[in-house]
Amino acid sequence: MSVQERKQRERAQRERLIVATARELAEQQGWDAVTTRQLAERIEYSQPVLYSHFRGKREIIGAVAIEGATELAAAIRAATATAPSPRARVTALARTYLAYAEHNPAVYDALFQLDGGLTFANDETPAPLKDAFAALLETLTEVAGDGIEPGLFTELFWSSLHGLATLSRAGRLLPEYADRRVELLVDRLAVL
Repeated sequence: MSVQERKQRERAQRERLIVATARELAEQQGWDAVTTRQLAERIEYSQPVLYSHFRGKREIIGAVAIEGATELAAAIRAATATAPSPRARVTALARTYLAYAEHNPAVYDALFQLDGGLTFANDETPAPLKDAFAALLETLTEVAGDGIEPGLFTELFWSSLHGLATLSRAGRLLPEYADRRVELLVDRLAVL
């Protein structure tokens, strides 16, 4: 291995450490606790080293969002791959999405609530974000209904899931109805 390859590998490892540490800190204490000073102390590198990887917190949030989008897409595909019917696939998608939001609140915020400097719904959208949407689209296309554009239907269904995730996390919805809400969403929106 050349010196250049070793340096590139070390740089990539440092970047992964920064992102993992930011994510861990955000999950434990919230995004307000994630500062370059706090990250530098936790990973035992100087703040200038952090700035050599990311220009600031915004870019770190974006990196966490990219990682989260990749995980969410994989989770949705895994959950829907073995479901035996369109209804079961849509239900699995909805439950997986909501579980991801519940178990990864800081990552979910990085993806959908905070400014990570990422663009959505255009040509500059990073590939992992497009892929997360594609994971939804793959399942929801088959239940959009005749004459309904699948992308538009996917946006509507995703918006509904996002609303459920956000309101549930804020304690605005009764937890005992969580499963029934998913069933109702699938029954009312998906053409089965």
